[in-house]
Amino acid sequence: MIDIILENEQDKIEFTSEMKNAVTDVCRTVLDEEQCDFNAQISITITDNDTIREINREQRNIDSVTDVLSFPMLEFDADGNADGEYDMDGDYVLLGDIVISLERAGEQAEEFGHSLLRETAFLTAHSMLHLLGYDHVDDKAGEEIMCRKQEKILSALGITRD
Repeated sequence: MIDIILENEQDKIEFTSEMKNAVTDVCRTVLDEEQCDFNAQISITITDNDTIREINREQRNIDSVTDVLSFPMLEFDADGNADGEYDMDGDYVLLGDIVISLERAGEQAEEFGHSLLRETAFLTAHSMLHLLGYDHVDDKAGEEIMCRKQEKILSALGITRD
C-alpha cells in the first residue's frame, strides 16, 4: 500500500486532476516495479520557481531554481535493501519528500517539446527512484540505470513524449 500526501502550493500553473492522477500512478508503478515489500508514505509538494529556489538554498546551499528535489528518509545498501532503522507513521514507512516546481516543469516541457503532464510524470519517477536509493550524480552507470527505469515506468503508463 501507498499513502501519498499531495499538496499544490502554487497558483501559477493549473495542477489538473489528470496531472494529480499521473503523479499518483507513477508513484505506485515505481514501487511495484521496484518490488517494495513495505507500505510507503510519500509527501509530494507542487510549488513554483521562487519557492523551490528558496528550499534549494536552505537545504543544499545552492541558490538556483531546480525542477525537482528529493529528500529520502531511508538509506539503502548496495543490494537495494533498506539499511538500519526507519521512521513509521502507523503502518507506513516514511519514504521521503518530493518537491516539484510546476513552473520549471512547464519551461522544460516546452524546451523538450512534450507535454507538461509528461514532464511532471518524469520528474515524479526520477524523484521516486532517488527516494529508493538510486543516484546519478557523478555516476554514469547510475544515470543509465535511472534513465532505463524512468522510461520503463512512463511507457508502462502510456506517458510518452508525444
